[in-house]
Amino acid sequence: MPVSEGVISALIELKRTDDEGLTAQLTSQLRDLIATGRLGKGRALPSSRRLASDLGVSRNTVTYAFEQLAAEGYLEASHGRRPMVTVDGGRNEETGAVAPSVRSGKPRLSPWASKLKQTDWPMSYQAPLKPLRPGQGDAREFPNEVWARCLRRSAVRAAKRELGPVNRTRLRQALAHYLAASRGVRATADQILILPSAQAALTLIAAALITPGDDVWVEDPGYPGAAAAFRASGARVMGMKLDEQGMQRMPGLAAPKLIFMTPSHQHPTGRLMSLARRTEFLGMSRPGETWIVEDDYDGEFHYDSRPVPALQGLDAHGRVFYVGTFSKAMTSDIRLGYVVAPPGLVGTLEIAQRHVGLIASSHIQEALAEFIADGHFLAHLRRMRRLYHARRDHLVEGLERHLGEVLSAEVPSGGIQLVARLKRGRADQAAVQRLVEAGVETRALSSLALGRPRDHGLLLGFAAWRENEISAAVRTMASCF
Repeated sequence: MPVSEGVISALIELKRTDDEGLTAQLTSQLRDLIATGRLGKGRALPSSRRLASDLGVSRNTVTYAFEQLAAEGYLEASHGRRPMVTVDGGRNEETGAVAPSVRSGKPRLSPWASKLKQTDWPMSYQAPLKPLRPGQGDAREFPNEVWARCLRRSAVRAAKRELGPVNRTRLRQALAHYLAASRGVRATADQILILPSAQAALTLIAAALITPGDDVWVEDPGYPGAAAAFRASGARVMGMKLDEQGMQRMPGLAAPKLIFMTPSHQHPTGRLMSLARRTEFLGMSRPGETWIVEDDYDGEFHYDSRPVPALQGLDAHGRVFYVGTFSKAMTSDIRLGYVVAPPGLVGTLEIAQRHVGLIASSHIQEALAEFIADGHFLAHLRRMRRLYHARRDHLVEGLERHLGEVLSAEVPSGGIQLVARLKRGRADQAAVQRLVEAGVETRALSSLALGRPRDHGLLLGFAAWRENEISAAVRTMASCF
């Protein structure tokens, strides 16, 4: 219930031996009285002299508490007048009834946040990890002892390092050299920004470029995290259908502000975008008007032929952002991603990176730079390519043998997952639910569609699972179907 002025001091208990100072205690307790409605809007508090006398503290203690609460917007304080409560708390001052917003317990969310539960990204059944969850590399095969040595050396050198840039020079240089040699990316080291993840890179790009209402094109079906990042910036996200050459441009539509694509290994189908289609999209983009974001999420893994160079390497006019991650090639615990930015936007993105706090640990950056420079990264990739290639073939063979009448597997030339399409018009959502309950994780292809699903199938990961684990999962799948 609301309290009268005479008993305000009786509701405050200050502990002289508490580690928290008297001013902080008084501020916190007054704030709670206001927030719970016991001191309602419009209520005048005792003068600083009166309250200090009642509590047995100095007048400065009370004055500082009043000033802090005024700065936070709880009180209106002016010289010569008693402080006045300026906000409604949890109860109505006259009736004592709980305010509707408190009674319901439902905060008012942004339009974007209110729709988060309607999506299936991230996957709602992510823990614990079970076969054949897509999008995972095998952390058990990672050279942890070598990585630990790099971390220790980085930690020892940290005390001697001067405070450096957010994006560490050694890692940017090592990454620029690697991307040029392996993916045909054309960029200087200072075009590379190091971020906590590839998703963080998409968030940063969206924050820097998207004005609410801008059109953004994404693949359909495609990577849900991209649509999530651009919708959060207020973009109108539009799904573009796929054909055998990859993402298609819908006739009659004006060029959007941004186009997101996975041309080297389309997510989730694994299709390779043709050179003609790449040239078409590059031709419609204009620096400052239409940008392209190329996500090369698992570009390190190609099995049947030499990898196709990145789209970014074809761009002669600074229109393409190239985004990548180390979580697929190394281990998901190493939360580092990066973006190669067009030269004209590097400065803006570096400032934006600090403003939104998307900063990666300099300690991890330095360790990773050493891991790459000493050859450990390439050695690990060569080994994992052999392992994952064999695991892909083992999964395909098992699906053909045990589930050939139910599923049609599409064999990707690279990557860490594949699509198995359901025959006879089966519903993939129901199939996924049965499989998850039986201990096999997969993802419904239809859940990756932006609009009405046109494709039904299962997205199956093979990279994280040893051949005996794959065999057991396939047998479980066969029993479910």
